[in-house]
Amino acid sequence: MTTERFHLSEMRFVKRIVVGNDNPQNIRTEAEVQEAMDLVNRCLSGTPRGYLLGFEKSFGLYNIGEHQVVLQYVVYHIGFVRKPVFLT
Repeated sequence: MTTERFHLSEMRFVKRIVVGNDNPQNIRTEAEVQEAMDLVNRCLSGTPRGYLLGFEKSFGLYNIGEHQVVLQYVVYHIGFVRKPVFLT
């Protein structure tokens, strides 16, 4: 494990990744949610390594027709010193 610390002033690129369903009009499939989680894992473990700057947790209770639906999602904010090639 490294003892280096990162500084927010060095972060030049921030990627915002939504994992879950944030829009009741456009429900994401399990494959799309898993793809977003794989991207989070790649950003945090790949090269260049990203740093988790923050995250937002949210949920919503919606009535769609006669059904009541709960949608949950997490938004990850991952910072990089420079924009990774795999995000272009």
